[in-house]
Amino acid sequence: MASSAADHCLISSNRASLYGGGAYSNVLINCIFTNNFAEFGGAAAYATLIKCAVIGNRAQNYGGGTYLATADNCLLTGNSASSLGGAADGGVLRSCTVVSNLTPPTGGIPAVYGSAVTNCIVYDNAGGNIVASKSIDYTCSSPLFIGSGNFTNAPLFVNEAGGDFHLQSNSPCINSGNNACAAGTVDFDGNPRIVGGTVDVGAYEFQTPSSILSYAWAQQYGLPTDGSADYADSDGDGMNNWQEWKARTNPTNALSVLKMQSPIVTNSVTGIIVSWQSVSGIIYYLQRSPDLTTPFSSIQSNIVGQAGSTSYTDTTATNPVPYFYRVGVQ
Repeated sequence: MASSAADHCLISSNRASLYGGGAYSNVLINCIFTNNFAEFGGAAAYATLIKCAVIGNRAQNYGGGTYLATADNCLLTGNSASSLGGAADGGVLRSCTVVSNLTPPTGGIPAVYGSAVTNCIVYDNAGGNIVASKSIDYTCSSPLFIGSGNFTNAPLFVNEAGGDFHLQSNSPCINSGNNACAAGTVDFDGNPRIVGGTVDVGAYEFQTPSSILSYAWAQQYGLPTDGSADYADSDGDGMNNWQEWKARTNPTNALSVLKMQSPIVTNSVTGIIVSWQSVSGIIYYLQRSPDLTTPFSSIQSNIVGQAGSTSYTDTTATNPVPYFYRVGVQ
């Protein structure tokens, strides 16, 4: 199958001499790929897969499941390759579950190679999980990868041995993704993709979360995920746990809090240098008002936080009048 679209199809036991054993340069929705073979991309190459199951495919070289493909809300399991990327080589993986992929007798073939990975579970793959990928963010995998929102906690599937990769009610993957990177409005099952305010990690959205916190974040600090801690101020610093989670501050340390620092006025810089306690990778916005009775207005957004402290120079603050600032998390 090449350069076409397919919906609700079973694509099985096909072979290609080079790219995409099951599909090449296609858009595939709600399809099952199984037992396909190619040199590159046992199931699909240069394709877009949406809510597809990629199971038991093989590549002679790269990408046992997919090669240079985009996969959204997909399940990739039981695939293998002889060189790189037992499940996926290159391309993009968003909101996917990549688990229990195989490795050839020679061993050592990681499941994902060279891909951009976001909001995914990549876990328990025989040859390792992820190697040399372009970016890895909000992903449950091991070891801990550089990137935003990654964690290594076991994903806690309902029945991994039996092939049921839905999340248990205490899975750290619940509410632990990034909404801006959510792949569509429904998950692998066709259920709502975001429940509880924040997208889950992996292909399946848990439909009845008890807490609005990221479960991985809450468990990191020993907080319950039954909802009782959501709006509690555990460390007495004036920020409740939901606010601490959004700011990625430590809810057990009163010194770890999103707050402004003293402004700096210097002859070497025109304006005022505004600083605040910050966390690396968090995106902030800064607002200003001439007094506390006038609504604040935004002067800068998309400020990437630095570890410890972040500063912004307000070059328009040149008049001899009061300036009031506040900072928030986008």
